[in-house]
Amino acid sequence: MEGKTFWSFPLFWFKVLIMVFISSAHSGLAPFFFDAFSQEEGLGHGIFHRLGGVSPVPWDSLNVGLAVGDDANLVAENRQRIRRTFSFSALVAAHQVHGDQVAVVKEDPGVDINGVDALVSEVRGIGLMIQQADCQAVLLYDPSRPAVGIAHSGWRGSVANIIGKTVAVMGAEFGSDPAGMLAAVSPSLGPCCGEFVNHRKELPEACQAFQVRPNHFDFWAISRYQLEEAGILAERISIAGLCTVCDSRFFSYRREKNTGRNASVIGLRA
Repeated sequence: MEGKTFWSFPLFWFKVLIMVFISSAHSGLAPFFFDAFSQEEGLGHGIFHRLGGVSPVPWDSLNVGLAVGDDANLVAENRQRIRRTFSFSALVAAHQVHGDQVAVVKEDPGVDINGVDALVSEVRGIGLMIQQADCQAVLLYDPSRPAVGIAHSGWRGSVANIIGKTVAVMGAEFGSDPAGMLAAVSPSLGPCCGEFVNHRKELPEACQAFQVRPNHFDFWAISRYQLEEAGILAERISIAGLCTVCDSRFFSYRREKNTGRNASVIGLRA
């Protein structure tokens, strides 16, 4: 069988190779950090924007989502770049479903954990990753155990209070005291763009107090409230305050629809 020449190579894969080449020359990732978390020895964390990966348009370029139409091999490379940023031995993710289930991670499962939207662990060397494009990643750290957690919280997660349930699981599994924990809310949908025209059907009465103008809601404030209700002290909560719809450095479903997923990561260094 005759070998394919360079010029007969499919145009799509030629573009991918060009992107890999360009990205390899600029593959230093620059995640967003929370100061309170950065001061903790032995803790790795970061919120990654869309730059520094190998995926083509419209997932350009650091897409970590496997269910958005991107090539799985390119997604795997993007995830490996993130894992290597922290020198984790494994990066564990979930096949998120906008629910309220929490998985306790004791080892690398080798695949995305199905049907959960939060991950907790006390195993060193394993990073926990949440994927989002306007939803929140809520990072949790218990320095006394130590143990970590991360939750995917969109509006459905807020309604189900996955934040409170994740804090509760860390208490049950690791003996974590919420008063000693740190929490942070990633860049996500801001009150500027948080329009919910069907909020009377979608959001319970408890959320209505967070309506900042007609049909617009402050889900950062909702998450802060839920963290405090779970027992985390106000002064130990950090809010990024960056709207992913407004900031084009991040993937945004509301802005683009067909797009990639940002990564938020936390883990105990080995």
